[in-house]
Amino acid sequence: MPIYPASHEGQPLTATDQLAWRQHIPALASAAVGIRQASDAWDAVSDSFCDEDGWPIDEKGYADGKVTRDAEAWKHVEVFLAHGPEVLAGVRAAAHGADYVEGPVSEDLRQLRGIDTTLERAGQVRHEWDQVMALMDDSLPGSREIYASHAQEIRNSEGWHYADELSLQGPALARAASYLAEQADPDRPSQNDRAQVALARSALGNREASPASPPAPPASHPKPPRHSR
Repeated sequence: MPIYPASHEGQPLTATDQLAWRQHIPALASAAVGIRQASDAWDAVSDSFCDEDGWPIDEKGYADGKVTRDAEAWKHVEVFLAHGPEVLAGVRAAAHGADYVEGPVSEDLRQLRGIDTTLERAGQVRHEWDQVMALMDDSLPGSREIYASHAQEIRNSEGWHYADELSLQGPALARAASYLAEQADPDRPSQNDRAQVALARSALGNREASPASPPAPPASHPKPPRHSR
């Protein structure tokens, strides 16, 4: 997957093209939430299938629950495989050394050190699945409907480990990407520009709201104080 869109007719990439990865951030954030929800939903009921020592007493219910969790999580892993490498490349291009040391997303950036391996291995799981499906179509025409469901369960089960990793790395990627995209936006006024605009508006508002000061009265001799009756 290319890091940035190809330039048109030999023209250099514009700043907007170079930041095209920003459009994928909401999808990654949503996918990270989806994985966490699938995990939490399973954790909420998994104990009900087990005895006090954690061994399944309802093996079918336990197995079916994991199949459901893995299938739901894998859908969101696919989103990371589709958009994660591009966003990750954009984040690393936009981040400076100081961003890794301090700042709002320093911890998130450090947490991304292992995400390359996660995405690569999840991609291998998907590649193996694609190969199995192609083999079925070539050697056993019509067998996809019979065996695809079981093959999907195997893929999803093998992919769960990487889904679990992305439930931690994914939110870090989305947060870092959102912050850095905002900082790198060429159309976004700088912090100093925004401050100057805010001050100008504040000053204008004060002038419009404050009535004109009355003219100072002519100087006169002070009058003796009047005592109330």
